[in-house]
Amino acid sequence: MIFSALSHLECSRDGSRYDADVVQGVSALGTPLLARYDLDAARAATSPADIAGRPPTLWRYHELLPVRAAENVVSLGEGMTPLLDLPRYGARIGVPRLRMKDEGLVPTGAFKARGAAVGVSRAAELGVRGVAMPTNGNAGAAWAAYAARAGMQALVAMPVDAPVITRRECVVTGAELYLVDGLIGDAGKLVAAAVTSREGFQDTSTLKEPYRIEGKKTMGYEIAEQLGWRCPDVLLYPTGGGVGIIAIHKALLELRELGWITGDLPRLVAVQAAGCAPIVDAFEAGLDESTAPENPHTVAFGITVPKALGDFLVLDAVRSTGGTAIAVTDEELLAAQQQLGRDEGTWVCPEGAACFAAAGQLRESGWLGAADDVVVLNTGTGLIYPDTVTVDVPTLARDGVIPAVRP
Repeated sequence: MIFSALSHLECSRDGSRYDADVVQGVSALGTPLLARYDLDAARAATSPADIAGRPPTLWRYHELLPVRAAENVVSLGEGMTPLLDLPRYGARIGVPRLRMKDEGLVPTGAFKARGAAVGVSRAAELGVRGVAMPTNGNAGAAWAAYAARAGMQALVAMPVDAPVITRRECVVTGAELYLVDGLIGDAGKLVAAAVTSREGFQDTSTLKEPYRIEGKKTMGYEIAEQLGWRCPDVLLYPTGGGVGIIAIHKALLELRELGWITGDLPRLVAVQAAGCAPIVDAFEAGLDESTAPENPHTVAFGITVPKALGDFLVLDAVRSTGGTAIAVTDEELLAAQQQLGRDEGTWVCPEGAACFAAAGQLRESGWLGAADDVVVLNTGTGLIYPDTVTVDVPTLARDGVIPAVRP
């Protein structure tokens, strides 16, 4: 029996084939490479019934992941995060069938752990000795953790404005960390230059290696499995570099080709912050690629990506599923974060909160219907962003009195 049905890599622009068993970056056209599988072989090797009996990690889908041998898997127990009903918040915004896929519960506190688990596993299997990447915080923390788990080196560069906790995550796992006085693109240029002089290192920047997508696509597999091998009507995803929404779209297309799901795919919604919304601007203008905004800024730092390498793939995923792209303000997303916490007892990251704000706006506009089955991806825990919540409460003297009724 095969462990992986990986066949080859494919240029996302022209479909040309690349060898999957050597270290690869981007295609000759400078665009992302996508992993392709022998789906007939995968179908013969496993089934939804087989998968149901496996451990609850993302590796339960190993035939559809790129690691060739089980002994090369690098894991911290990632995957199979809960799909939670949100009855109070759903009723508040008029979407009673609202659910949240909560990625704040994976190792390192954000969905980036999925991409890191598969990316590091495959890199190690191919003989890479060190990974190097720019990051807005969470991805660097995740790749640093999994590199340590694999016994590899990690070089990380992040903007000085990235969440401080993610710096600490990198340091505690032994990464070589640099802060950059600029944005993620500036950090990327420094990393690319450094890799040329470091033997055995691979540049694992967003979409500049093929396997981060493969880890993140397991969110799509899990949602389908958790819903009884069917799709929701609508899926909202916070979009910066776009890997998550590209990956989920890829996963659902694979499941449909396998015959494990049928019917229409969910309408995919790319959610951005108003202070950095190049995908939304391109979508509304009918363009196939985005243009970087001049002064990007938002408290949802993880989606502060002025120009995504895979922007054309994000726009295709949204348009081909009949979805949309929407931007919300920082004030709106922070209000949604607070309200969700009070209604459902969950502290989501600001990027995830943007999707909840967007869901309310889409319902008000009529784009979302009251009967729609809606899934929102919360991509991380709010604990990574403590400054998004202000604490202003009374301090009592030792002999003070707590009021009988809350003020």
